Formats: sequence, structure tokens, C-alpha cells
Amino acid sequence: MASTISLPRAPAHSAGDSPDTPGAPATRALPANLEAEAAFLGALLIDNRLAEEMNVPLRPEHFFEPLHGRIFERTQILLDKQMVVTPVTLKPYFDGDAGMAELGGTSYLARLTADGQGLLAPRALAQQIYDLALLRELVRVGRELVESALDTSEEVEPMRQIETAEARLFEVAEGATGNSEAESFRGATGKALEMIETAINSGGHVSGKTTGFASINEKCGGLHNSDLIIIAGRPGMGKSSLATNIAFNCADRLLRDKRDGIEKSVGAGVALFSLEMSSDQLATRILAEQAGIPSEALRMGKISRDDFQQLSYASQRLAELPLFIDDTPALSVSALRTRARRLKRRHDIGLIVIDYLQLMQGSGRSQDNRVNEISEISRGLKTLAKELQVPVIALSQLSRAVEQREDKRPMLSDLRESGSIEQDADMVWFIFREDYYVASREPKVPHGGSDMKVTEAHAAWQAEMESVFGLAELIIAKQRHGATGKVRMRFEPKVTRFSDLAEGDYGGGSYG
Repeated sequence: MASTISLPRAPAHSAGDSPDTPGAPATRALPANLEAEAAFLGALLIDNRLAEEMNVPLRPEHFFEPLHGRIFERTQILLDKQMVVTPVTLKPYFDGDAGMAELGGTSYLARLTADGQGLLAPRALAQQIYDLALLRELVRVGRELVESALDTSEEVEPMRQIETAEARLFEVAEGATGNSEAESFRGATGKALEMIETAINSGGHVSGKTTGFASINEKCGGLHNSDLIIIAGRPGMGKSSLATNIAFNCADRLLRDKRDGIEKSVGAGVALFSLEMSSDQLATRILAEQAGIPSEALRMGKISRDDFQQLSYASQRLAELPLFIDDTPALSVSALRTRARRLKRRHDIGLIVIDYLQLMQGSGRSQDNRVNEISEISRGLKTLAKELQVPVIALSQLSRAVEQREDKRPMLSDLRESGSIEQDADMVWFIFREDYYVASREPKVPHGGSDMKVTEAHAAWQAEMESVFGLAELIIAKQRHGATGKVRMRFEPKVTRFSDLAEGDYGGGSYG
């Protein structure tokens, strides 16, 4: 006949509970199920293979009873060493445990396995332990928020408290306990091997999220989680176009892989925060790119019936695209972080694009110093990338110093006046289009009666323009995980579309 398990008593007042006071209602007990914890541990000690079949990321701190948490932790350690874990092999580790002594000593371990009831539904027990732990965390967060809201002794900042509340709730939704601990090297190497496997499966080029451009993927390995990528350039170089192209390519790859039944996609859902253009302008740009129709013609309605049908087909194809556009102007870092968390929770986005960094607002504490404010924003974006474990692409303007030089190609020093952007970024990309500057140097053509006489200077300019027209350079000026260098691309200004440059299609000038 199975013996009865003596369970630890729940403390009268758990962490965060306040003792009862005269006239006050009795404190409600925190949600917990000690019987479920004991049954699950008993099942695990009977059949160690259950550790590999858990449907939730159960950790020692998820157990309400500290002794149960210690038993589970020691079990995990021994399993990692390929040992068989039973009450007998666990006994030496708990001989001096005070909590175990209160229950009659290490014989408690044997009593856990006495009836084996946990073997009937171990996954359900693990799920319940996990869910109750999240509820307790939610109670703790709620109490802290109530105390913070009732405390008016310092500055009253309700919006900041709302942002804090969303951050804490996001942590609970992600199963976090709020106490981030150092990760073991075993866990870190596991993630590294998964990344390498992804690169192998993609053909040897992409270990992160795809940019949609083979030339960039080959140079950078794609966009990696927790990385901050800065795309910078002078106005007119095509920063927004490249960022929009990458956002579309990444979202479209996920959509195609889902339709093809591919589980591990190098694509991802994308959140595009456009502080400069409205959502309908961005949608028009993407439609124009996909339909191959100039966006200017779309805005003015100068398209044929066939063009409209092509546009309608492109619109239907893109209706399910996992691309989410937020065009709220002058967002602060904290507000953007709140919106990004919400999109991560609801739509599992895997890439964030911000157009552009200088249009964002800081906390307001450093408005008198724009350099410090931009530094605060760049640090906030890097923190966001690490928190959500997604790559963040932020566009940035460059100083006018570029225009003063004979060689207009940007350098990292052109970012220095923006504080810590260069320091915070994992990659810095510059866009340079020589045809933009060559076009501005066009000599005037003299008009001589009915015949246009092209001067020698204009003929030379025309030849130079033909050699560089439609060509672009992506200058990788910083890459924390790899080499720097240049990627040559093609740019179609009418449909604002970048594409890979075919071999032998380099033209002349600096592209040869």
C-alpha cells in the first residue's frame, strides 16, 4: 500500500504578502499546488526521460516550495552529466538540507516516488506548475504597480509608469521571472550551433534574418538577433528605399516559407516604424516596387488599365504580408519600445526597422543637448534589440562634412557628432550613389539656333553619367562579427528598388 507524502507547509505570508492587520481582510494565499509539484518530481525520478519531453521551459524558481526547486535543480545537474537520477543517487546531496530534515530527512525522496501518480499526466503537471509560477509573478508585478501608483511622494509620471507596466507584463508573457541570470556556456554554445545550422541549411550564406539580397547576405551572413544595424547616408542616397526593400524581402520570405511548409525560415515578421512617411505612402512605394510601376505615376493616376490590373494582382499577393507599419511621428524610445513589445507579443515580429533615428525623441532630460539625446536614443535601440532578441535597423542622417570633400563616400567619422551611434551599432552601412553627384555636375548646353551643339565638356559628362547610372555602393564601414568592405548594387530610382548586381555588370569608373 502506497505511503502518504508529507508535504511542506506553505508559509503563512509569502514574499510580497503583508501580514494581516486588525480590521483588514485576510491576505489571500498565492496560487500554488504543492501536490502537483510533488507528483511531477516523483514521476521525473521514476522516468528521467520526462526531462526531455517537457512542454514548458520549467526552471527551479518556478516551484513554489523551495525544497522542490532544489530537488529539480539537482536533478537537472545530474542529468546533464548523463547520470541516472533516483532517490538513492539524490540522497547524498540532501543529507544536510534543513528543509528536507523538517520532513523526516531524505526518506522524503523515496516517498515522492511511492505511488507514481505523476506518470499519468507529467506534461499537464509541468504545465500547471509553470502557469501557477506565472500567476505568482503577475501578482507580484501587480502589487508593485499598485504601490508605485499610490506613491506620490516623488514626481508623478503616469505615462512612465504605464510604460514600466507594459515592460513588466511583457516579461511575464515571455515567461521571465524578472531576474535575468547569467547563461551557462553550454546554453550559449547550443544557440551558436543552431545559428550555424541555419546558415548551412540556407546554402551557406544566411545565419540570421535574410536581407533579400544575396550580395549583402554573403558579406554579413544576414541580420543577427540582438544586433543594431545603422544605415546612414546623405539625403537622396536611397536609405529609406533600401530599408523598405529589406523589410519587404524579409517579410515576404517568411510568407513564402509558410506557404511551402518550411518551419525554420530565414524570413521574419517585420515592424516598420516610419517617422517620416505615412503608412499609405510606404504602401504605395512597396506596391510600385512589386508592380514595376513608378510611384510618381501611381500617385498621379497616370497608369494604363493593364498597369492597374498588375497593381491589383500585386496588392492581392501582398495582402497577407507580415509587415506592420507604425507611422506615429516623433516617437520616444520608451514609446517605441512599448509598441515593439506589443507587436512581438501579438505577431512574433523578428525584425524592427526605424526610419529614421534623428526624428525620434529622447526622454526629455537632455533636450538642451541634442548630441546626448541622440546617444540616449542609440543606446535605447541597442537595448531593445537585446531585450526582444531581434535585429534592429535604424536609419541615420550624416553631417554635411561629406559634401565638403572631393570624395563623397561617407566615413565613420561622419557619425561622430551623433555621439555613441558608432559605438552602440554592431554594423554601420553607408549608401553611396555616384550618379547622384555626377548628375548635379551637368554642364549647361549652349543653344545655337535649331541645332543643339553638345560641347566637349557635356559629352564627357554624358559618358561619365552612363558609366555610373543606376549603380550604388553599400559600404560596410563597421561589422562587429566580420570584415568590412563594399557591396555593389543596382538602384532603379523610378520604382525605388535596389537589387543585386549581376557579374560583369559593374560599368565603369569606380565600379570596375
